[in-house]
Amino acid sequence: MKKFLLGTVGLVALGMSAAASAADMAVKAPPLPVVAPIYNWGGFYIGGNGGWGQSRNCWGLVPVGGVVIPNGCITASGGVVGGQLGYRWQSGGWVFGLEGQGDWANLRTSRISIFNPAFTTSAKVDGIGLFTGQIGYAWNASLFYVKGGGAVTSNRFDVLSAGVGVAASTSTRWGGTVGVGWEYGFAPNWSAGIEYDHLFMGTSNNSFSVVNPLLAGALNRISEDVDMVTLRINYHWGTPLVARY
Repeated sequence: MKKFLLGTVGLVALGMSAAASAADMAVKAPPLPVVAPIYNWGGFYIGGNGGWGQSRNCWGLVPVGGVVIPNGCITASGGVVGGQLGYRWQSGGWVFGLEGQGDWANLRTSRISIFNPAFTTSAKVDGIGLFTGQIGYAWNASLFYVKGGGAVTSNRFDVLSAGVGVAASTSTRWGGTVGVGWEYGFAPNWSAGIEYDHLFMGTSNNSFSVVNPLLAGALNRISEDVDMVTLRINYHWGTPLVARY
């Protein structure tokens, strides 16, 4: 009986000692929350672009009487290359921005005059500028946007006879533009995308360097529209990746 009592007391003491040791153990810290990085489109960016452009010019002769005589339309296509600089703000998924873009272009073509087949008319766009605002929506690193604003083109118009220039006119024309684009952030500070823009450059009366060989005393009324499709790459300043728990 005495041995049984001693054994019981020993077991109780051992159990109390184990409980005390467990109580003294440090409580295990909860796991850290999982960090899900998201792409931040806010801040300055600079980049380059290149692609394809097409201009459409419709000519008309305006004599002293003021009645427009149609002289046909010509379409020119070629390459464009340039750069852009902009700034964006982001609020939730919505992205707002301002951007300036400038491109060298080589959009040139010619056709025989409808009014006077002895001559050929030629049109060339060699420079394009865009000054636009943007609004878009981002799904993390994917951004879809629309844009609109002002546009400017540098133009040269020629009248040729037997391949020799007999009259020329240069002009800087202002108009408007609308566009749509998609951009993807493929690295912390880099994004790439594709964009389409249409330029509404209106109609302007152009006087040549000499008396109009197509019709003496007449002005050349020339309308212009331009389409552009460009691939773009941008470098972003700041920290495009932010944490979301």
